[in-house]
Amino acid sequence: MPGANTRALEKAKSLPADSLILDLEDAVAPDAKAQARENICTALDSGFGHREAVVRINSLNTSWGLTDLETFANSKADAILIPKVESAAQIQEVADHLKQLNASPDITIWAMIETPMAIFKLQEIAASHALLETLVLGTSDLVKDLHARHTPGRVETLTALSLSVLAARAHHLCVLDGVHLSLDDEAGLMQSCIQGRDMGFDGKTLIHPSQIKLANEIFGPSPEELKEAKQRIAAYEAAISSGAGIAVLNGKLIEELHIQDAKRVLALGSAIASFLETN
Repeated sequence: MPGANTRALEKAKSLPADSLILDLEDAVAPDAKAQARENICTALDSGFGHREAVVRINSLNTSWGLTDLETFANSKADAILIPKVESAAQIQEVADHLKQLNASPDITIWAMIETPMAIFKLQEIAASHALLETLVLGTSDLVKDLHARHTPGRVETLTALSLSVLAARAHHLCVLDGVHLSLDDEAGLMQSCIQGRDMGFDGKTLIHPSQIKLANEIFGPSPEELKEAKQRIAAYEAAISSGAGIAVLNGKLIEELHIQDAKRVLALGSAIASFLETN
């Protein structure tokens, strides 16, 4: 959500999204940075309900970055998103500033992964600091820097996407897929969401409210997946009770690793159901 757009910030309070990125960087012109800062502060004070509020600041090597950080360190923001992260030092610098500013202990750091150098430094970035919570793929900037072209199958970014998921899982971080740029291409959005989900991403960043419904449907477990997860657990528990170490369901072998994933799916489904009941 562009911080300079008060109408968008207000609309965000009613969107069925998990997180909102309130932007001070790319989506805000230089002469609108100060006003955007004020707009986001006002919006945060009035609250976004259940939605996680993440402020994307300008890099600290710009004339706006430190003021952005000072403004939101003790705000109601849930996280600070750092753009164009290419080293552990950038994460550590923001974390050090947050400590010096006596920021809320609950605020976390998100990192935009959107350059070739970031991909080469994923290991050190992912391991950089305890406050780092999420990696966000900036595929538009990455494709530009690669001198590549956006293709339906995203062959131009598959290596970067896979490495990002690997780094996130190795360091127990959340990882979000990049945006789908075409607003009138629902089939392409669906393909991109399914691909990201199947690669292991936790969710997808979006550029318009019209994309939320489809992303929620694809990244949330379907009734069929929830049913199968329950069946897997039941079959495995029955096998263990009978003295067997494995089970077979619908011709497929079930081991402990499959049960761990089934429990993850059920936990996600339970969280979604709980949210729907209370909202």
